[in-house]
Amino acid sequence: MDPLFDFTGKVALVTGGSRGLGYQMVKAFAERGADVIIASRKLENCEAVAEEVRALGRKALAVSAHVGKWPECDRLIEEAYAEFGRVDILVNNAGMSPRTPSHEVTEALFDSVVNLNFKGPFRLASQVAKRMADGDGGCIINVTSSGSLMPLPQVVAYGSSKAALNAMSKSLAWEYAPKVRVNTLSPGAFRTDIVEAWPDKGKGPIPIPRGHAAEPEEIVTAALFLASPASANVTGSLVRCDGGQH
Repeated sequence: MDPLFDFTGKVALVTGGSRGLGYQMVKAFAERGADVIIASRKLENCEAVAEEVRALGRKALAVSAHVGKWPECDRLIEEAYAEFGRVDILVNNAGMSPRTPSHEVTEALFDSVVNLNFKGPFRLASQVAKRMADGDGGCIINVTSSGSLMPLPQVVAYGSSKAALNAMSKSLAWEYAPKVRVNTLSPGAFRTDIVEAWPDKGKGPIPIPRGHAAEPEEIVTAALFLASPASANVTGSLVRCDGGQH
């Protein structure tokens, strides 16, 4: 085990952990010794990933939770602490980005996007940060998006809610320092299941320095860097993993 990325004895909670980038992060933490709580709306998907984690010799807890709703955020936290007694790493990864012309966005859709992308992550981060600060400390990674840093027509609510995460991370990093580190991880285009909605299915070139979308597993080292105790001097930062998009 590389001592810089040894998570033995740590507990990680990953929302949206049953697929896409969240799934890759769950596997990466488990492969390096962490026990993991996998949360998403569909319990059967979480359980499938939990079985993969257990096959690696780690403990896993699958939790069905809609993290855009505060009562479900609170239940997720209670179940995590009841099972493991602690959370050392929180990854707020769950999110949604429906493409709709702005003038056609309904109040219900707007609320759904903001609730899942910002309101829920705020609840989870603030409540877990307080517990971390009262205990042995920990780190929080808020997964945002390159869309929070650039104009994106037809997904304005999405980009704005992710930009709110960027600001939230800086504020929480100050509020719960020095025992809690809070950072933002900003992915660009990745070939997760969302590429099925792209005209070229994510196979073609895109106008960034790297020239093409990333594979899902290429998020791993950025997440491990932010979660590692060796990154003690990194907090309140935004780390881009976007192929040089900006």
